[in-house]
Amino acid sequence: KYTAFKTDRLSFHPKRPWILASLHNGVIQLWDYRMCTLIDKFDEHDGPVRGIDFHKQQPLFVSGGDDYKIKVWNYKLRRCLFTLLGHLDYIRTTFFHHDYPWILSASDDQTIRIWNWQSRTCVCVLTGHNHYVMCAQFHPSEDLVVSASLDQTVRVWDISGLRKKNLSPSAVETEVRGISGVDLFGASDAVVKHVLEGHDRGVNWAAFHPSMPLIVSGADDRQVKIWRMNESKAWELDTCRGHYNNVSCAVFHPRQELILSNSEDKSIRVWDMSKRTGVQTFRRDHDRFWVLGAHPNLNLFAAGHDSGMLVFKLERERPAYAVYGNMLYYVKDRFLRQLDFSSSKDTAVMQLRSGSKFPVFSMSYNPAENAVLLCTRATNLENSTYDLYSIPKESDSQNPDAPEGKRSSGLTAVWVARNRFAVLDRMHSLLIKNLKNEIVKKVQVPSCEEIFYAGTGSLLLRDADGVTLFDVQQKRSLATVKIAKVKYVVWSADTSHVALLAKHAIMICNRKLESLCSIHENIRVKSGAWDESGVFIYTTSNHIKYALTSGWRWRLPRLWMRGAAGSGWARRRCCRVTTRSWRCATKGPRTSTSSPSSTSSPATWPSYAR
Repeated sequence: KYTAFKTDRLSFHPKRPWILASLHNGVIQLWDYRMCTLIDKFDEHDGPVRGIDFHKQQPLFVSGGDDYKIKVWNYKLRRCLFTLLGHLDYIRTTFFHHDYPWILSASDDQTIRIWNWQSRTCVCVLTGHNHYVMCAQFHPSEDLVVSASLDQTVRVWDISGLRKKNLSPSAVETEVRGISGVDLFGASDAVVKHVLEGHDRGVNWAAFHPSMPLIVSGADDRQVKIWRMNESKAWELDTCRGHYNNVSCAVFHPRQELILSNSEDKSIRVWDMSKRTGVQTFRRDHDRFWVLGAHPNLNLFAAGHDSGMLVFKLERERPAYAVYGNMLYYVKDRFLRQLDFSSSKDTAVMQLRSGSKFPVFSMSYNPAENAVLLCTRATNLENSTYDLYSIPKESDSQNPDAPEGKRSSGLTAVWVARNRFAVLDRMHSLLIKNLKNEIVKKVQVPSCEEIFYAGTGSLLLRDADGVTLFDVQQKRSLATVKIAKVKYVVWSADTSHVALLAKHAIMICNRKLESLCSIHENIRVKSGAWDESGVFIYTTSNHIKYALTSGWRWRLPRLWMRGAAGSGWARRRCCRVTTRSWRCATKGPRTSTSSPSSTSSPATWPSYAR
């Protein structure tokens, strides 16, 4: 998503699908990252806004800018509530405390200040840095603050004295104690606990680990450093080298042993904490990166660059699965599990072979041989593999067997017959193999990036521009349809129809790959399934919709979406709605007044559809 201006800071809302972006042109934007829409904007700062943060419970956010002002906003009232004045230079970061009514700010005036946003006063000033303070953050659970400065140091501050005074009924008031945070008896509310020296140039960012006594920092010396601390000392643990320009920001992954960093070298890098090596690199052609943000609960990250921002995930969350009859097979936590739809019994049937650090990407199930092909997609596609397993006939769900699988390299593997499967190898050529994982023959195919199941003896071959129906036995193409970058293929139960799902488009075809209808969505298409009556039900990022092979589509009532997770009544209601619509559709086309499109205003839809 692009804001069209340089993004200086980002903040995820802890519960809603929102993200705040503070821009270099002085505007604060509130985006819905799921809908890719701009919800609101706030324009009261004079100059770039470099600090932004959502409050964890209240409908508030705080901002700080080059106008030396800290502003606290209520996004429900859509206005600034008050302004805090005291800093004498640009404000670099602003953060709410997770528990107390405090705001932490870092400034080019070489100070860090803690404010009480309820009393609207400065309660403490942390001095000690002798250059611009680029970043300061609260510890997620302890009475600590970490700061980074262009004086080439990272400092850890103990603010437990401030907390004790804040909780004490006989606390000395701010006016008596003075703005320095030192009371009449000389006891300081905040003291330097550790000074971390190791960077050769100014440090731009420092952050605590969410649960371990670790700190990560990024600096103009192009290095990302990991530091460890205890009660008495702190020391440098290791250095991650690879960026070839100033490191703007570095953060810990909230749930995995990974570090993310971005830089003015126009890249985002992901580092393995244990090995201190680069795992992934994402690059832009023309934009330097300035900031990173991690969602507190979800697998979401955001990065700000010269032209705006982007929101991304690091790993695939969708489990590999296959459906046969009333059985759902899926992979979870290194186990192949089986869910019986009729009894809702969910059991582990097999333990998977370890050794791959990448999750299983896709699955192909063979009911005749009770075997599965599990494909693993590596970051470097040439390192992708697949495993061939025979599922044990009997297994202890508490301690399932771990049968020996057959592993080979290949981008994708799918069954094409009872005892044959096709593999798209790293050279993008097609191999046909038997149950012993031996090559039976090689097949010359058109340019192909991915293969999908298309019935016995057939495959769907995907390239950048379309999908081709290919007969493996006759070694020839039967039909081709144009649709760019298909991600998923969903066949109906009798394989009479197929839905081709791309990022923002769906094409429904018949068995001969003749296009019956095409659907465009402004929001990302996530998944789809065929109903028994021939209705295709699909999900976008925020809706459940259905489409008919004749081209009609409609959004399901909100009642279904709210109750789908556990309400059997809601599911029955959905079946009645889709069945009724199907019957109406067979009688003739709806009029424009009774068939709202997905692009029309919700205010014009029937009340139950809204």
